[in-house]
Amino acid sequence: MLSRFRFSKSRFFRSSCFLLPALCLLTASSLSRSEEQTATEQTLSVGAYYSNGDYGEPVDTEIFYFPVSYDRRHGKWGFLMSLPHLEVTGLGNVLPNVGGVNPARAETQQSTSRGLGDAQASVIYQFDPLSANTPFIDLRFDVKIPTADEEKSLGTGEYDYGVQLDLYQALASSTLFGSVGYSFRGKSELFEGLEDGAYVQLGVTRPLSDRWSIGLIYDYREAVSSFSLETHEVLPYFSWEITGNWSFTGYAAKGFTESSPDIAVVGQLNYRW
Repeated sequence: MLSRFRFSKSRFFRSSCFLLPALCLLTASSLSRSEEQTATEQTLSVGAYYSNGDYGEPVDTEIFYFPVSYDRRHGKWGFLMSLPHLEVTGLGNVLPNVGGVNPARAETQQSTSRGLGDAQASVIYQFDPLSANTPFIDLRFDVKIPTADEEKSLGTGEYDYGVQLDLYQALASSTLFGSVGYSFRGKSELFEGLEDGAYVQLGVTRPLSDRWSIGLIYDYREAVSSFSLETHEVLPYFSWEITGNWSFTGYAAKGFTESSPDIAVVGQLNYRW
């Protein structure tokens, strides 16, 4: 039987997701190797994300993001649901699930908003490889549910949709992986110029031992609005299998354009059964 190298997208933050780059990638909590089974596998995850950046403005925006995620796998199918709590301090022109935007009501004073973020639901289908030497392929569909309060600048108040293709290929003791996707963003009356856009992620992971692995991810995204730039980010990460059921993943992220945070750190604790 062929073994599957799989991104365990318990989602947390933005891989095709509609979250901040590091966040969605944190949903890609670890790259694990397992025999394909028909048994049901479930994962409950709690995460914490912090970012800081000026996004081209004179005042920095700080974001704290605390998602709870549930991931259920059965055979080739997977389902993911995530709901976060948010705290954003800034001018209200940076959305946690988008980035820098142009609000209809511009603020001049820094303020802090707290509340629920946008929920996300995803469905994943895992294809069998064509041969033992070809990549594994996953197809993923996402929907962002507008549970965040747009009046507090915690979300756009609109549904977003996305489609993503993931590929995984073993190479010696490492695994190469990549994603390509497209996001369809709902138009908002409060935030002008939101645009649909493509994104690409490339990465590599390598085990250090039976319980530790490290990796590096590069994330590129087209501009999310007519008032922002494309984003380029690099994310080094590690994964620790604490026990057979518990694992922890940590990320750091560095952005290279004004549409990205200057720095971000992410941690996620997972329980699998």
